[in-house]
Amino acid sequence: MNPLFREPPPCIKDPSTWCGQVYNVTHNEWLAGSAGWLVTKPLQILLAVVLAVVLNWVARRLINRLTTLPRGGKLPAMLRPLRERAPEVLGPVVIERRRQRARTIGSVLKSLAAFLIYGLAFLQVLGVLGIDLGPLLASAGIVGVALGFGAQNLVKDFLSGIFMMIEDQYGVGDVVDVGSATGTVEAVGLRVTTLRDLKGTVWYVRNGEVKRVGNSSQGFAVAVVDVPLGYSADVERATTLLSDTASAAVQAAPLSDDVLEPPEMLGVESVTPESIELRLTVKVRPGRQWAVQRALRGHLLTALEEAGFEPPMGRFMSGSATDK
Repeated sequence: MNPLFREPPPCIKDPSTWCGQVYNVTHNEWLAGSAGWLVTKPLQILLAVVLAVVLNWVARRLINRLTTLPRGGKLPAMLRPLRERAPEVLGPVVIERRRQRARTIGSVLKSLAAFLIYGLAFLQVLGVLGIDLGPLLASAGIVGVALGFGAQNLVKDFLSGIFMMIEDQYGVGDVVDVGSATGTVEAVGLRVTTLRDLKGTVWYVRNGEVKRVGNSSQGFAVAVVDVPLGYSADVERATTLLSDTASAAVQAAPLSDDVLEPPEMLGVESVTPESIELRLTVKVRPGRQWAVQRALRGHLLTALEEAGFEPPMGRFMSGSATDK
């Protein structure tokens, strides 16, 4: 059939359709037959895009409200169902810790919301255009698998960061040992955690590379002081002296603010060719074990010197800290 003499589309006879309305206005059969492409489909696409933008805006506003810190630095609504392990000893740093944690979790939720909303809108637009989604989804799946293999380290970092944030394994102000570095946490991100060690060096540790984390700022800590004595020393007398001195020291300020329980004298810890070591422990607030160790070491050294005890040649009292 000659296309110049083809029959007009039957829809022009129905004034309730876009086709009929366009024909009544233009009296053009081609425009009337193409009304679906020229009017209906663009409006459907525009509606899908506008709806996606509005939904994303509402989702972002809701997430911002749930992750914004209220006055006084209290927990935002998003973090209240989650467990918080921030120690009170951090003081004002807790506010920054909460703000950073809420901001990071909110960023993840915003990205997920935008991906879902705009992804569904994109599929809706493709459906309006009449594109078969089956082969497209299959191709997207193959591409996603390829990208997943190529960027598996990045995905691993992000997933580790998300779980670390949700579980509050550590945060700003905590003293942590992540294996490859030890120091105070300065910033926590989804991909990288920033630490600063005692020498002032800043370490950037990928979250996906962290196999274990030792946090010295959660729950409580134990300050441990080892005291070396010479073989000629009276161990029983030294034990009594150290126990009494430590008990008196922790009852006075400033140690009394950090000590949670009375000191415990464990007795002889080890015997070496050079000395006999006595160990004393005390339960303290998290993050304060090092300060308590230094203060106790000074009190114990003074007490031993005044009592006539002399440390082994070349040996000094040592201290360490463990956390539970």
